[in-house]
Amino acid sequence: MLAQRRYELIMEILRSEGPVAVGVLSDRLGVSQATIRRDLNRLERLELLTRVRGGAAASTSLEEPFAEVATIGQEARDAVARRAAGLVEDGDVLLLDIGTTVHQLSTHLHGRSVTVMTANLAVYEELVPDPEIELILLGGVVRRNYRSLVGFLTEDCLRQVRAGRLFMGTSGVRPDGTVMDTTAIEVPVKRAMISSADQVVLLADESKFPGGGFATVCAADALDVVVTTEGADSGTLTTLRESGVEVIAA
Repeated sequence: MLAQRRYELIMEILRSEGPVAVGVLSDRLGVSQATIRRDLNRLERLELLTRVRGGAAASTSLEEPFAEVATIGQEARDAVARRAAGLVEDGDVLLLDIGTTVHQLSTHLHGRSVTVMTANLAVYEELVPDPEIELILLGGVVRRNYRSLVGFLTEDCLRQVRAGRLFMGTSGVRPDGTVMDTTAIEVPVKRAMISSADQVVLLADESKFPGGGFATVCAADALDVVVTTEGADSGTLTTLRESGVEVIAA
């Protein structure tokens, strides 16, 4: 196997699985541990990863910071957020996922008599001054770059609660309706949120069809509602409807 191909596979594994041991990489790629260590040293010099005890982890600097992502497609994102906020009724218990569209939704919840549970630090900061909202911040490990909480502590918290409705973001929706994400470490939290909610509402403007992402969050049949914008791919929307998903255009 060429060195460049090994580098690509190493980075794919680290991004999708988090920190990985040298021995695991050696077994996966079918090369010696000495070769893997040399590869990791080179990738570290390129600032693509960070060496940890016994292995390596992808550099968090590879992710786009939350503040930068939030400046892209603001108009479409706000249209989706406003339409989604219209689904909320006083007394609702809501789960709010990470991401910029879900954060935008939170800006339209001020003054509402609702309970909000979230691992989204931007949502927390938005809503903490509002005395009308009962705000529950889930525990977990802080991802400073993307202003979220992740890990087994977050998942354990989610197993203890139940929400009437989850508002979830995505990196992309494939033509078969599969919901994707670019950050694998967030996927277990998203899945735990889906399991803890009676209704799942996906917020995805037209740019998310197909969007991006290499990690599967869920299939179309896990969704109840998709809120999107008029330009979303019609074929994908038809597939979602055939799967029993209500599609709402903002």
